[in-house]
Amino acid sequence: MPGLLLDTLRGANTPQRPVWLMRQAGRYLPEYRALRAEKGGFLALVYDSEAAAEITLQPIRRYGLDGAILFSDILIVPYAMGQDLEFLVGEGPRLSPRLVDTALENLHMVPDRLKPIYDTVKRVKAMLPTDKTMLGFAGSPWTVATYMVAGEGSRDQHDTRAMAYRDPGAFQAIIDAITSVTIEYLIGQIVAGAEAVQLFDSWSGSLAPAEFERWVIAPNARIVAALNARYPHIPVIGFPKGAGEKLPAYARETGVTALGLDETIDPLWAAQALPAGLPVQGNLDPLLLIAGGAELETQARRILDAFADRPHIFNLGHGIGQTTPLEHVGELLSLVRGWRI
Repeated sequence: MPGLLLDTLRGANTPQRPVWLMRQAGRYLPEYRALRAEKGGFLALVYDSEAAAEITLQPIRRYGLDGAILFSDILIVPYAMGQDLEFLVGEGPRLSPRLVDTALENLHMVPDRLKPIYDTVKRVKAMLPTDKTMLGFAGSPWTVATYMVAGEGSRDQHDTRAMAYRDPGAFQAIIDAITSVTIEYLIGQIVAGAEAVQLFDSWSGSLAPAEFERWVIAPNARIVAALNARYPHIPVIGFPKGAGEKLPAYARETGVTALGLDETIDPLWAAQALPAGLPVQGNLDPLLLIAGGAELETQARRILDAFADRPHIFNLGHGIGQTTPLEHVGELLSLVRGWRI
């Protein structure tokens, strides 16, 4: 039977709201930290399917959340496209060779780098309670491209934005290549048992409107159309962080099933501006969950009340912080589960 989350993604305005938290399988959990200390670095955990499945299930066991989000990383796609990937302690991910220095044609696909991820999905799905939803994911092409071009994350994506202006043909080839691999990657996750998928576009807010149309909306629309053609029953959540007033166009033109909202979006504005009936997800500030207190309850209720007239999945506006107190998570979940239309 479909659970509360899957029902909501399919358009049901349920009296109780489903809830999951981005990056819920991660460093704020003591059981995650213990397993990582035992197994080694982040990438080693991702490629140990037994460990990755355990990490995916940890927040479900602790909190009974409605969705289990695959423990992996958006940079698995460039890794499968032939770039080398490493996670440096205290510095984050690094990809090489950088596409600002070398041509896309110099990379060679390594499809076997995707197979352990599918195995993780299969393991989780086999152990997941039937009323919980298995969520797969991938990075959206623009965000993935920013890492492939620059080799690392940056505040303003300068190298990638400059390349897109300077040589749009070459950059279009990069976007197209990422899009094609992402479609196959998400199909692989669905075949393995993912019941819904999310597209993370963490850096979409850095683009001017015309560039947003070309590098965010167009490739995401292609991904959604390809998935819908093969698996029309699988919901696709789009999360273009920082998109702001461009969200209504993104929702209309990409065809996503549901729209994730970051913490900068006023829920009252979103409730009015977004297409009627479109399921939305979000959008509590992760820092507020760390702070706790009366304001946490006030803002959580404000979000719930704002979206009372449409399908709504309660979530954060971005990933949960590693210093988040466990008791604050429990308090938030009690509040959300006790709320009714």
